[in-house]
Amino acid sequence: MTATTNTTASAVPIHRSNVRTLVGTGIGNAVEWYDWTIYATFAPFFAGQLFSSADPTSAILSTLAIFAVGFVARPFGGFVFGWIGDRIGRKSSMTLAVGLAALGSLFIGIAPTFQAVGFWASLLLLVARLIQGLAHGGELPSSQTYLSEMAPKEKRGFWATLIYTSGTVGILAGTILGAVLNGLLSRDDMAAWGWRIPFLIGAALGLYALIMRSRLKETAAFEHESEAEKHEPIWPQIVRHRRQALQVIGLTVGLTVIYYVWGVVAPTYAATALKMDRGAALWASVIAMVVFIGVLPLWGRLSDRIGRKPVLVISAAGSALFHFPMTWLLKDSPWQLTVSMSVMLVFIAGSAAIVPAVYAELFPTKIRTVGVGVPYALCVAAFGGTAPYLQTFFGSINQAQLFNIYAVVLLGISALCVFTIPETKGKDLTH
Repeated sequence: MTATTNTTASAVPIHRSNVRTLVGTGIGNAVEWYDWTIYATFAPFFAGQLFSSADPTSAILSTLAIFAVGFVARPFGGFVFGWIGDRIGRKSSMTLAVGLAALGSLFIGIAPTFQAVGFWASLLLLVARLIQGLAHGGELPSSQTYLSEMAPKEKRGFWATLIYTSGTVGILAGTILGAVLNGLLSRDDMAAWGWRIPFLIGAALGLYALIMRSRLKETAAFEHESEAEKHEPIWPQIVRHRRQALQVIGLTVGLTVIYYVWGVVAPTYAATALKMDRGAALWASVIAMVVFIGVLPLWGRLSDRIGRKPVLVISAAGSALFHFPMTWLLKDSPWQLTVSMSVMLVFIAGSAAIVPAVYAELFPTKIRTVGVGVPYALCVAAFGGTAPYLQTFFGSINQAQLFNIYAVVLLGISALCVFTIPETKGKDLTH
């Protein structure tokens, strides 16, 4: 009787600890992605408020340029927060990152208009995006490393799906909020003050996520590291693991561009370039995002059974194969946006589901966060951050096909890179 009682009692804290890990990691990640996405979603509304409204096209291009500039800060965030994660702890890095992201959202939510203060409005937007760039550059490697180290090794692929699942929930929340506000408020009200609402909500959610993460425990893999290992110089280790860093870039380059095209910017592109009703475009993307969330855990479980590499190849090849047909399908109808986004996101989900685990499995514990963070952020900054701008630019000069070729070529690079990495399914991360 006593033995049974003790066993039962000891199982409860383990279960509750897992729940805290998943919730704390997931909610912070969702807030970060929500903050990042609402910028792209609401850019058409606040572009004329924080830049000169005399030239609407110039205003939206300037707003998207700052979207790209925010990515410039991500490599610095990857290094700074990676250093914190590998030296002080994964938990500290995650907590600080979500706090900075909330601060950036607050700055945008209370920013004065261009009409009121001139270029200072644009400058504050730039500062806020740089802050969020630093935070997001640190969030993904920190949370990916934390989650991968906390997961049972035989289920790490499945656990890793929480990163894009929670991130997509954040995107979905921002998209639904955009659709609701678009339906409730007039266009003038949205441009005047309605666009501020999602940023202020993001700031409040970020504060809650900060509190949740402060209550998490540190990973066993980090705690098992000796003090000497935790304080080894960073740069020599980065150089020593340059092959793995290049593999992170290779695996990421295709995924980041195709994901931003279909998973983030598609509704805005459909509304601005294809003249689709903005509210209908947002609701179409909501359906596609639900499909994406639904297939993520399926890909994660599959990778735990057959391995990471087959799933990565299927994902990259499928995305490349269907990109042109889905682009040709997409015209000016919401159902076309729903179908094209859904098909693409099913294949994109294969890589998105498991790359958090794959990245973590490529590096040893003492450099796992910064080893992933720096090359990943550099890649996303150079390719993901510029994707919306390039897509808009090439579309404006009637050369959209050049961008589509560019995206497919990058997917091919990612597919080829898969063959350079070892199969890491079930790897022990405590070494």
